[in-house]
Amino acid sequence: MTIRPGRHFLQIPGPTNVPDRVLRAMDYPTIDHRGPDFARLTHEVLEGLRPVFQTRGSVVIYPSSGTGACEAALINTLSPGDRVLIMETGWFSHIAWRHPAEKLGLRVDYVPGTWRRGASPETVEERLTADRAHEIKAVVVVHNETSTGVTSRIADVRRAMDNARHPALLIVDTISSLASIDYRHDEWGVDVTAAGSQKGLMLPPGLGFNAVSDKALAVAKSSKMPKAYWDWEPMLKNMAAGFFPYTPATNLLYAMREALAMLHEEGLTEVFARHQRHGDATRAAVRGWGLEVLCEDPREYSNSLTAILMPDGHDADRLRNLILEKFDMSLGTGLGKLAGRAFRIGHLGSFNDLMLAGTLCGVEMGLRLAGVPHTDGGVMAALDSLGVPVGKAEAVLS
Repeated sequence: MTIRPGRHFLQIPGPTNVPDRVLRAMDYPTIDHRGPDFARLTHEVLEGLRPVFQTRGSVVIYPSSGTGACEAALINTLSPGDRVLIMETGWFSHIAWRHPAEKLGLRVDYVPGTWRRGASPETVEERLTADRAHEIKAVVVVHNETSTGVTSRIADVRRAMDNARHPALLIVDTISSLASIDYRHDEWGVDVTAAGSQKGLMLPPGLGFNAVSDKALAVAKSSKMPKAYWDWEPMLKNMAAGFFPYTPATNLLYAMREALAMLHEEGLTEVFARHQRHGDATRAAVRGWGLEVLCEDPREYSNSLTAILMPDGHDADRLRNLILEKFDMSLGTGLGKLAGRAFRIGHLGSFNDLMLAGTLCGVEMGLRLAGVPHTDGGVMAALDSLGVPVGKAEAVLS
C-alpha cells in the first residue's frame, strides 16, 4: 500500500466529498426504527427536503441508489406498453432511463441528441403536438447530465408541453443538480423528480428520492406496472407516520438531517450562487488553457461539473491516471462515446474557493506532465473569475 501525505482530492462529479459534520452525524448509535425518536427524525428530514426540491407536495425516501429512484418514477406512473418520450442528453439518459424503461416493457421514443446540448424544448413541443392521440404518457429529461456537464432548461420544456396542450407527465432526473443548481419542482410543473444522496446533498450513496405531484399520485392509482419495493402507496402511508414499510437506512437519515441543516444555514440562494461562481471559474480556466468545454450552449453550462474535451491524439484517461498517480486527485472519466475523449471536473457539494484552486492547479500540472498542448494561465484566469486580483497583492494588503 502506498502512503500518500495529505488528503485525497475527490473531484469526480459524485459521489462527492462528505463534510465532517455529516460524517460525525452518521456515527450516532442506531435507534429503534419503530420508535418515537425515529418518527421525529423522519419528519425532520422530510420537512427539510421539501424546500430543497422547492415543493409543498409529497417526497418519498428510498434506501437505494439514485437509479432506484429513477425506476420508481417509471413503475409508479406507467403501465407495460405505455409510450414514453426520453430525450438523449448523454450516458445517463440512456443507462438510467432508456435501458430500464425498455426492460420494463415501455415503448421508448428516444430522441437523438449530440451530448453537447440539453433537451430541446422545440423538439418536445413538435413531438407532443404530433401525438394527437396522446399515446405518449410521459416526457423524461435529465436536468443536469452528469456525463456531459450540460443542464437542460426544464422551465422551457414545461412551457413546450403546455404549448402542445398535451397531458403527458414530466419526469425529471436531478441526481447531479439537486441542491447545486436552482430547481423548482412545483413552479416548473414537474410531476416526478428523481434524486440521490451522493452529490449536492453531500451524503454517501444510499438514499434515493422522488418528489411527486398530485397529478402523478392520481395517475399512479391506475398504473399496472408490477411493483413491490418501489410502490409509493405503502411508502407514503408509512412515512406520514414517520416510518418505512421496511428497514430504513437509519444512519444515513442522521446524515441527511445534518446535511439539510448545513444547506439551510448557508441558504439555498447562496448555495446556488456558490456553485455558479465555481462553474464560471472552472470554465474560465478551461478557456485559459485553450481547451474546449464540451457544452456548446452557454445557457446550458452546468454549475455542478465541467466536461473538457481533449485535443486530438491525446487520451483523457492517460491524463486522469497520471494526475491520480502524481497528485492523488481523482477526476471524472469520459463515459460512453466520450471515453478517452473527455474528462470531468466535479465542483459540487461541500466545496470552496481554495478547494477549486487546488483542483485546477492539479489539472494544470497534469496537462504539463502529460504533454497535452495547452496555454499556461488557466488557474490565473480562474482566480480572476473568483474575484482574486492576481498580481495586485499590495493593493489587497493595504
